[in-house]
Amino acid sequence: MQTRPLGNTGIEVSRLCLGTMTFGVQNSEAEAHEQLDRAVAFGIDFIDTAEMYPVPSSAETQGLTERYIGSWLASRGSRDDIILASKIAGPGMDYLRGGSRLTREQVHQAVDASLQRLQTEYIDLYQLHWPERRSNFFGRLGYQPDEQEDAIALEETLAALQEVVQAGKVRAIGLSNETPWGVMHALHLADKMGLPRVASVQNPYNLLNRTYEIGLAEVAHRENVGLLAYSPLGFGVLSGKYINGARPEGARLTLYERFQRYTTSLAQEATQAYVNIAREHGLDPAQMALAYVNSRPFLTSNIIGATTMAQLESNLASESLRLNDDVLEAIEQVHQRLPNPCP
Repeated sequence: MQTRPLGNTGIEVSRLCLGTMTFGVQNSEAEAHEQLDRAVAFGIDFIDTAEMYPVPSSAETQGLTERYIGSWLASRGSRDDIILASKIAGPGMDYLRGGSRLTREQVHQAVDASLQRLQTEYIDLYQLHWPERRSNFFGRLGYQPDEQEDAIALEETLAALQEVVQAGKVRAIGLSNETPWGVMHALHLADKMGLPRVASVQNPYNLLNRTYEIGLAEVAHRENVGLLAYSPLGFGVLSGKYINGARPEGARLTLYERFQRYTTSLAQEATQAYVNIAREHGLDPAQMALAYVNSRPFLTSNIIGATTMAQLESNLASESLRLNDDVLEAIEQVHQRLPNPCP
């Protein structure tokens, strides 16, 4: 398993990271522990979660994912061998603290609650799940300012994060679902005010959504704030299992129809083209899609997720897959013809 540096923190993380948002809805506690055991045995030392998980989120299930990871850590006794990442929810979760916001008070409350659920004394990487301000994320395009915006200033949030870092509860901080301006603003505040420097940005990145490359890839290169790529298979679409309208029993898009980001007509056309490339070269479509993400120079870690052990084994196998020039050229040709159908 290759490792890569987490920004300027001195922390090294495995190139594959185990995503856990299915733990608590699609995966039981026992299944979660089985996935964690297998991932660690394979060489993964990086685990990503969030206070709002599992997804789909609800007041009834919120926090279950962290609890399952916590019970696993307690039973395995291997905390110091794991790089553990979690996130505080941005605005909009009404059942979290009476309405989630990125205030000083809520940062402290969220960190303490996650530590309790995770049964640990520290979180290695603590991330802002999405911005406090109005911005383009979760597929939104065409930025429009909000003249009535009452967003909590990022200075307040970063200052609170500095406090939890100084208290030894958090080692490093990161952003998620962020824009180039947001990352550079956070870096500017860190330099100007002596606040913690963000180490990473967790954003969607896959063959159907390479918008990260437009601005954030340069930020990653020049500022050493790399990508933690989520949805590298586009909710499983790039495996090819949903082609021609198929809805396999128990699959995510079969269970939850509201997840339509990767199922538009243009997305289906592009997916078919990428699956065809894989099959023409004797590759598994999902492994090809993951291997592409693995190969990107701006990548810090690729967050894989699975609901079955068979899917996990397939995802793990992508670590050793190297795409040849013919495959990469074919991928670029599709991208030029159908760029970013699922931003």
